[in-house]
Amino acid sequence: MSSVPAELDHLLLGVNHLDHGIAWVEERSGVRAVFGGVHPGRGTCNALLALGSRCYLEIIAPDPQQAGSSAGCELWAARLNTLAEPLLIQWAAHTGDLASLAKKALAAGIAIEDPREGARTRPDGRVLRWKSFGLQDDRRGLLPFLIEWSPESIHPAQDAPAGCMLLQFSAQSPHPEPLAEDARRLELNFQIERGPAPLLRARLRGTKGEFELTGEAQT
Repeated sequence: MSSVPAELDHLLLGVNHLDHGIAWVEERSGVRAVFGGVHPGRGTCNALLALGSRCYLEIIAPDPQQAGSSAGCELWAARLNTLAEPLLIQWAAHTGDLASLAKKALAAGIAIEDPREGARTRPDGRVLRWKSFGLQDDRRGLLPFLIEWSPESIHPAQDAPAGCMLLQFSAQSPHPEPLAEDARRLELNFQIERGPAPLLRARLRGTKGEFELTGEAQT
């Protein structure tokens, strides 16, 4: 099994303030993430840096301009507001056929959230578009949400700041067998270890050497 799953699209590093997250990552990696834009209706903004040709790190934080825009937005932003220090909170896996994968998941007995379309306007005015769905039970954040990028959109890793590489990614669970079975049914192939608590772990190499990102999964 590869130490970095081929289907890994991006890692989400949550924090309560975007500037703090950018500085925190730069201090460890030697690479400064660039502002990516805001997510309308979700209450968040982000900054990005590439981790390879098809993989990137998304630093995500509450967008002060969207405070109080919707109940769902408030829930997501409220969780980020608790993170004084950056933590891995989620990851995304890419697919070239989201509709087909959704059908396979349902046929395998995995309940999914309704697929939805997303968009974000970059600082240069170009609009990124994608489709995605999450799982109703993502094993406390250890399973990813699935994303399909529009063929007209530039993948964020293509022009995000370079200089970092993802060396290893894994999930830890007190009960790895059910997690591994769900991963198999979703056609995901990533390292799963037994451990005392649900945990995401990523090891990266930047211009200052290697460093680690972790995040204990939450209910």
